Amino acid sequence: MVFSTLVPIEDAALVWHVFRLKTCESNFVMKPIFTSLLLGTFLLLSSFTVQRGGIDEVINALKTGNAGQLSSYFDDNVELSLPDKSDSYSKAQAQLIVKDFFSNNGVKGFELKHKGDGPNGHFCIGTLQTGAGNFRTNVLMKMKGGKEVIKEIRFQAIE
Repeated sequence: MVFSTLVPIEDAALVWHVFRLKTCESNFVMKPIFTSLLLGTFLLLSSFTVQRGGIDEVINALKTGNAGQLSSYFDDNVELSLPDKSDSYSKAQAQLIVKDFFSNNGVKGFELKHKGDGPNGHFCIGTLQTGAGNFRTNVLMKMKGGKEVIKEIRFQAIE
């Protein structure tokens, strides 16, 4: 009641009415601004989500032994290591070699042991299960031109 001692009662009602009206008007203006800021913040933060589609698709290709799907993620040159050969191959060569490896060994499945983020992409480690035995498999993917590509894939026989 300090306010009422400084301003006469009749004027206090008028002043209170004016301030109350201003508060309502500012709320009317602030709601759309706040909503717009909240929506903008949500859209901005949602654009920074980690995209794992590439590595997950590669894992699915390994599970099914689909060399065509796997090779769609190959870079122009791929470091390929198999039990009997290891070298850097063009995308077309690597596709043929992996297709031949999958068909000769009869892929039964792929057991994922670990996947994670590297400095510029993703990687996964697992066991490729085939009719000819199991192979420890390492896949390294890197970002290139806004797309994740396989730079290196290794199949090592497990004894």
